[in-house]
Amino acid sequence: MSSLIFLVTILIVFLIYSLFKSIRRPSNFPPGPGFIPWLGNTLQFRREARDAGGQHLLFKQWAKKYDSQLLGLKLGQEYVVVALGHELVREVQLQEVFEGRPDNFFLRLRTMGTRKGITCTDGQLWYEHRNFAMKQMRHVGYGRSQMEQQIEHEAEQLMQQLTKTDAAAVEPVNWLAQSVLNVLWCLIAGERITSTEDGTLRRLLELMNRRSKLFDICGGILAQFPWLRHVAPNWTGYNLIRQLNAEMHSFFMETIAEHRRRLDECEARGVEQHESDDLIFAYLLEMRSRGKDTDSFNETQLVMTILDFFIAGSQTTSNTINLALMMLAMRQDVQEQVHAEVAANMHSSSNSSMDTVAFPHLSRREYFHYMDAFIMEVQRFFHITPITGPRRALWPTKLGGYDIPKNSTILISLHSVHMDKQHWTEPHEFRPERFIDASGKCSKDDYLMPFGLGRRRCLGDALARACIFSFLVRIVQHFRVVLPEGETPSLILQPGITLTPKPYKVRFVKRK
Repeated sequence: MSSLIFLVTILIVFLIYSLFKSIRRPSNFPPGPGFIPWLGNTLQFRREARDAGGQHLLFKQWAKKYDSQLLGLKLGQEYVVVALGHELVREVQLQEVFEGRPDNFFLRLRTMGTRKGITCTDGQLWYEHRNFAMKQMRHVGYGRSQMEQQIEHEAEQLMQQLTKTDAAAVEPVNWLAQSVLNVLWCLIAGERITSTEDGTLRRLLELMNRRSKLFDICGGILAQFPWLRHVAPNWTGYNLIRQLNAEMHSFFMETIAEHRRRLDECEARGVEQHESDDLIFAYLLEMRSRGKDTDSFNETQLVMTILDFFIAGSQTTSNTINLALMMLAMRQDVQEQVHAEVAANMHSSSNSSMDTVAFPHLSRREYFHYMDAFIMEVQRFFHITPITGPRRALWPTKLGGYDIPKNSTILISLHSVHMDKQHWTEPHEFRPERFIDASGKCSKDDYLMPFGLGRRRCLGDALARACIFSFLVRIVQHFRVVLPEGETPSLILQPGITLTPKPYKVRFVKRK
């Protein structure tokens, strides 16, 4: 009997200690809602974010409620700090202490159960592979003329597809995503995704769109309570992620196997395979030069690196172009200004007709001031990644006068910067002219940071900038983007890992 009393006493003491620990706020932790025992703010956070219309809007409400640009939460067992406002957002992005990535179930699930790749890793693995990948991508033309040639080819393919619509009302988003991914795939694998694989590509894009809408930047409830996958695998999104992982892994491995076969043939014939052919060849050659798979350079790491570029290029760039087309259709006054500038620059660069004029390469971008301003305003106004991150504090530190515990997750509110009422005049108004200076030229603004800052800035920013500019110039050059009668697209975007427009249709009317 005494043993039972002792065990019960120990259990009660443990529960009291666990309860106290679960609700205790760290010393000098940023202000925020109180913690619920063992759950933190998870349920409250999800409920109020849904009611507010998105996490970024909830953080805005809480910043006002707690009178702080730095918020402190607890999601499950994880301390989470949210940075709002230009000063704190910039500091988090540029400080080395915040260059880490959380190591949780959701991020490992995103990378097929590993902690590999570039986007979701940190430390030596991240440094080594980010530098290697970017160096090799530059070798194959990333950010240079070779990339522009691929963009030109895909843009012409897109123009042919839009012409075939014969001005019928269509949803442009799927074509845009495929066009952007084909540019990226040429740099990664040395070839376009062929017509026989279009079914696979569409299926992967559809799965990634579902993933984007089901989860949020924190990973959804699956990140805080991974055990729920055993109880509700469909509701938590666990089965969706596993399906996407399996299909992507199969798709990538087929390409890698083909590259291995070609390498073997080159070796058998005594022919050297040049590292500049594509990223996969460069990676396989690096693995062979080391003699075997290593903890750093191995097949799993290669698959995850491809996945990082694939995800980065599949949605944010195509969604930005998609939103730009929507605004052109809704704002005919803006579209006519953009077209007038495009027409003037195209005529001045060639004596031939508009149909045979040279492709608008980035080298001439300095002449397209209003187009650049329009693109910047699309990125500011819609901020399709309103909350970026997540980062991890690599050691205990201070931010905004508060103490940030080691391994805290840091979320970055770009929405608070892009919609800052103190900096932008009437931020809820769509006005490209805000980026035009007194001399009529496009001017940059430090408060606009769609690709992030510092060493963690978006891997695909060069591709994104080039695709957005070149595709839009080519579309406006050849077509009028018109809303079908009775169509009024919504400016309210759908929440998720990235914000996406609700489905809408436009007509691409050939210009005379």
